[in-house]
Amino acid sequence: MERWKGRVALVTGASVGIGAAIARALVQHGMKVVGCARSVDKIEKLAAECESAGYVGTLVPYKCDVTSEEEILSMFSAIKTLHQGVDVCINNAGLAHPEPLLSGRTEFWRNMIDVNVMAMCICTREAYQSMKERNIDDGHIININSVVGHVTYSDAIIHFYIATKCAVTALTAGIHDELHDQKSHIRTTNISPGWVKTEFVDCMLRNTSVSGSNLHSMIKVLEAEDIASAVVYALGAPLHIAIGEIIIRPVEQIK
Repeated sequence: MERWKGRVALVTGASVGIGAAIARALVQHGMKVVGCARSVDKIEKLAAECESAGYVGTLVPYKCDVTSEEEILSMFSAIKTLHQGVDVCINNAGLAHPEPLLSGRTEFWRNMIDVNVMAMCICTREAYQSMKERNIDDGHIININSVVGHVTYSDAIIHFYIATKCAVTALTAGIHDELHDQKSHIRTTNISPGWVKTEFVDCMLRNTSVSGSNLHSMIKVLEAEDIASAVVYALGAPLHIAIGEIIIRPVEQIK
């Protein structure tokens, strides 16, 4: 990770859970991290904690709603002005609504597409253009996916969410192929966690009879820091090694 000291990483959805853990880990390794979310209060608190801890890097909070292309483009423009550009793009922002295919509400399906798929694509495009215009050939694009992007589940409330994560799997492969066609050495990594102890599950299961705490009590689930460690592992690999896919699940999780 030594070569990343002082360089710029964008982490979307950095206010809580996996995004916050990733932002903290990269700051510990000396990176300048732009952490974005719709609300930056928690990121500002995390930035103060990182500074108090004496970490080598810095965390820069940025307010951005990734469902808005205009806000994403404005954020990249600000990063260019203040920090030259993005060297690492970590597309972490994601959400799920319990909306079945046969009875789900269109606005919630669209929200999942906008956050889980479109925001990832727009941020990836802008990050690549930022790297290209500065002749950065060792950058890295990391997509935080899910195990459901690789396997099927029979629970109706997550079928549409599964579709968005299958799209992330396919799109990450496509990004890799397009970079190869451009003879670029920018690397891509698709990280797919299983159950992680975050607020995500509670949000997904709201208005249902199941709670995230009940699910988390069934087995020893992953911690957000486990996923942050996977990000550091992928970033820290020697330049001739591409860590294309990481599936990380609790030992007791079946699939």
